[in-house]
Amino acid sequence: MKNQNNGGAERADVIYGRNPVIEALTAGRAIDRIYIQDRLNHPVIGKIRDLARENGVRYDFADARRLDKLCGGGNHQGVAALAAAHAYAELEDILSRAESRGEPPLVVICDGITDPHNLGSIIRTANAAGAHGVIISKNRSAQLTSTVAKVSAGAVEYTLVAKVANISAAIDKLKKRGLWIAGTDLSADRSHFDCDLSGPLGIVIGSEGAGMSRVVREKCDYLVKIPMLGEIESLNASVAAGVLLYEAARRRIMKQER
Repeated sequence: MKNQNNGGAERADVIYGRNPVIEALTAGRAIDRIYIQDRLNHPVIGKIRDLARENGVRYDFADARRLDKLCGGGNHQGVAALAAAHAYAELEDILSRAESRGEPPLVVICDGITDPHNLGSIIRTANAAGAHGVIISKNRSAQLTSTVAKVSAGAVEYTLVAKVANISAAIDKLKKRGLWIAGTDLSADRSHFDCDLSGPLGIVIGSEGAGMSRVVREKCDYLVKIPMLGEIESLNASVAAGVLLYEAARRRIMKQER
């Protein structure tokens, strides 16, 4: 969508040009990251950096070639912003949704999920299984890009996604609100069949390669594994999330029917 009035344009997740980026930040648009051209010294660029700091938006420096590629050759004027496909929620919003429904909170905590297809699938499954929200990190994580939105099949419009600065700190807040934190780990002693997943629960899904970070692992109240009965040793992160979410949903349904 070309913007003839301010010397910039917007392509999918990318807003580029100095004035369009300033307008997006001033309007409170959900921005995941800003890229600024290396060694570019201009008062307007300084204003963009100040606005980014005020809004808690990370900015990085990039060379002109990277910006050219990111913006499809458009006139980026040395700055581009990656906009989220949907506004982020707060952690408290997720807990309030559970309370409004009269249900024990069920939250998915993504610790380093970097594949947007995995994140989109997790959001879609979280919605289908009745989870109250998904938590991702500002860093080391896929964000709410158009790819995530597409893979979620529209679930980003209905599922609360909170972006936090620190996953460990978010877990501490959830614990204070009465949630138990279950981490997924193949080395765990118990399978998900042996755990009561019907109460207030946060399910941690680790990164595609390394799994949970050490710090997050230590924050978990207990670890669970999904039994692997064939030759394959592990499941895709989004598939593992689906297995655990639906086991939690099954336990909750059974508890309601008693």
